[in-house]
Amino acid sequence: MSWDNDPYNVLGIPNSAPAEEIKAAYRRIARRLHPDVNPTNPGAGIQFKDVTTAYELLIDPDRRQRYDDQMKKRLANDDMYFTLRITASKRAVMTIPEPQVIYLLAEIFPDPRATEQQHKHETRLNLTLVLDHSNSMAGTRLEKVKVAAHQIVDNMSAEDILSVVIFNDRADVIIPATYVKDKPALKAKISMMVAAGGTEIFHGLSKGVEQTRKYLGPRLVNHIILLTDGHTFGDQDRCIELAEQATKEGISVSAMGLGHDWNDKFLDSLASKTGGNSSFINSPGAVVRFMNDHVRNLSNAFAERMRLCVAPDPDIQFEQVFKLAPHPQPLETEEGYIPLGGLQGTRPISVLLQFQMPGAMPPGYRFVARLMAVGDILQNKYQNLQTISDISLEVTDGPTAHEDPPSVILEALSKLTLYRLQERANDAVEAGDVQEATRRLENLATRLLAMGEEDLAGQALSEARRVAHTRDLSDKGRKTLKYQTRHLLLSSSTGDSIE
Repeated sequence: MSWDNDPYNVLGIPNSAPAEEIKAAYRRIARRLHPDVNPTNPGAGIQFKDVTTAYELLIDPDRRQRYDDQMKKRLANDDMYFTLRITASKRAVMTIPEPQVIYLLAEIFPDPRATEQQHKHETRLNLTLVLDHSNSMAGTRLEKVKVAAHQIVDNMSAEDILSVVIFNDRADVIIPATYVKDKPALKAKISMMVAAGGTEIFHGLSKGVEQTRKYLGPRLVNHIILLTDGHTFGDQDRCIELAEQATKEGISVSAMGLGHDWNDKFLDSLASKTGGNSSFINSPGAVVRFMNDHVRNLSNAFAERMRLCVAPDPDIQFEQVFKLAPHPQPLETEEGYIPLGGLQGTRPISVLLQFQMPGAMPPGYRFVARLMAVGDILQNKYQNLQTISDISLEVTDGPTAHEDPPSVILEALSKLTLYRLQERANDAVEAGDVQEATRRLENLATRLLAMGEEDLAGQALSEARRVAHTRDLSDKGRKTLKYQTRHLLLSSSTGDSIE
């Protein structure tokens, strides 16, 4: 364990804790996280290693004293921090023979002082644009991409780093990684892009990672924006492997699909593995806004390389996780961590987690899971910070007092149901079950109409009719329903700007 991880926080004890309290805390956590009792959950393994290292440090009087002395010096720096807040869908559950589901809303908030940092514009970018210039990009699409890239150059500072890679069935670095000083020269190189060839993303992404590595640094936002309008051929697995390696190095990748002829599942996976975002750009006219908004959000980063480590208790199953804000999308676990990307200085990260509790639980208070948020605060001298929340609830042997789940969780679940309806409709289409797909799409339309989402409801009904006649969804309709039902989740989260 580095000095960045507070061993008192890891063990959940005060700084004044005597040796016996340290031992008791270690034993209490070991009974939940030790590999012998919790062998299948990677998050438990990660956290148990931290717990063991914290115990070994604090139980040694000399090492503990050296740590305490160093921490006094660090506290004098008045470093920034982030906080982790957990809200459970239930504070008490009644024991029943069958398993039951519980939801946890995890919110990571920036230091309240972070808004001052935004005004000073202290965040520095190490940004790589990886841009598709295949034949299908010819005309308005490529011209709008050029306009967007020009505006990105204009809005970057001389302390930011930019590289630009263009790809079709090969890749070229038209702007090697450099500080953004000679803006006219950089924009001139972008203007020379012409459409030609096919689409093979790996070549472009690989060169993009190479360029990002040249200035890779812990005090920078190290990010790649990939924009494509087509399917890549034969190299998806290599792209995913590269993304997994990139996230280990502290590089995140956001993927933008333009038009309707691209693989959304692939771009979703590529982005979620690194903590980036995936976006659907319906028309060339929206390219400029999408790309500039994305870079503006990167420039507002307070902390980077945010990750969540989930360690459920041995008898509890961690089922799935979905980011609600600032960019709704499903998330993936990579080697025990859930990559979350950047934490902006003006809005929290909001994540909804689903757990299955076992049947026939004995009455009493019990733990559910330990959640650990980890990230690098860009302006701190000692950047890495972790914060831990240990969640417990009461199990009763009789009916509990009626208590509705918190409204923010209820609303999120209601809208997440819409997203899952379109997913299940798509699954039914792929399985050839036209009747089931049509039923789910009609159900989706009814619910959207009740919410006042008339245009989206109309799209769902249109796709239901199409499936009934053609046994398939349109590319445009499927992507519209997928990404627009995701977008509805923003209004149910607490991810609005912090005033």
